[in-house]
Formats: sequence, C-alpha cells, structure tokens
Amino acid sequence: MISSPLILNFPSSMQMTDEQFFQFCQENRDLRIERNQFGEISIMPPAGSETGNRNFNLAGQLYVWSEKDNTGICFDSSTGFTLSTGAKRSPDAAWIKLERWNQLTPKQQKKFAPICPDFVIELRSDSDQLQPLKDKMNEYMQEPEIKLGLLIDRKNRRVYIYHPGQIEECLENPDTVSCDPVLSGFVLNMNKIW
Repeated sequence: MISSPLILNFPSSMQMTDEQFFQFCQENRDLRIERNQFGEISIMPPAGSETGNRNFNLAGQLYVWSEKDNTGICFDSSTGFTLSTGAKRSPDAAWIKLERWNQLTPKQQKKFAPICPDFVIELRSDSDQLQPLKDKMNEYMQEPEIKLGLLIDRKNRRVYIYHPGQIEECLENPDTVSCDPVLSGFVLNMNKIW
C-alpha cells in the first residue's frame, strides 16, 4: 500500500485520451486518481479510517447546508472534474450552483464533468505534503468559475482560505469557518474535523 501520491509520467506518444483516462479510473476504483494539465497522473491511496471519517464530516456538513439552501449540489471525494486546462481533479468536497450544473448535458454529467466547482475543500491527510495541496488550490483559483476554496491542514490545525485573484488567508485553529457570502449561511464546524 502506498502512503503518499505516486506520480506516473507517460511519453507524449502514450498519453491517454479523456475516454481512456476515465476507463483507467473505473478499472482502479479503489484509488483516487488525478491527472494534471501536463498529463502526469497522481495515484493516491485510499484514505485512512481517521481521515475518511473527517472527510465524511466535511461532506456531511456541506450536504446538510446544501439541502437547506437548495441553490446547488455537492459532491464527495470520489468525483472527478475536468478543468479548463484539461486537468482532472477530485477535491475532497465540492459544490456547484445548480444553474451551472444544469447547463451540462447528461453525457457530460456522467463522466468527469467539464466544469470547475464554485467551491472546493481539500483536507490534508497525515501522508500529504502541504505544498502540492497549496499548488492544487492555486490551480483551482485560476479557473473562471471558482469562487472559494478551503485547504484544511489538520496536522498544524490551520485552514487556508482561497479566493480568486487574492492572497491566501490562514486561520490558526479556528472553531468555525464561515463561507459567506459565496455559500450564504454555511459555517463549517471544525470540532469534528480536527
């Protein structure tokens, strides 16, 4: 079992098409697989039990808020999205305005939807290095549709808040994190995340 992401590089003559990459991911469902804009494939091991529980709490809080708000839909860590650069990313939790989601065709919605979420959360596990996660957050912030991102560093009890075109903000050991005004009324309770 690998404990940190494994990076695979392929010669340009062996790059997978989007369809082949989707099939590759389907054949390896136990792994979280992402592809960056340069075609490098990151294979991440399944989350450990503790991280899985924390991620479930994140997604659960987002889901409960989303059901009340009713203006968008949320996604868990097993969901892949195709960014404008061609990168295929799977945030730990994500939310998209319903009007944007509904503009996609049913076929687009079934695979790695060609859309960047309005809101993403990444949760750092014990085996994750911080800088690659910050790089990933900055990649999201380059997308025209993104409005807000949270990078939760449990190891150091920090939450990095990302807004497009702005410098990241860092909160030290917060009890809660407000996502207003992007997600009106959504406050992430950190007690079950730390």
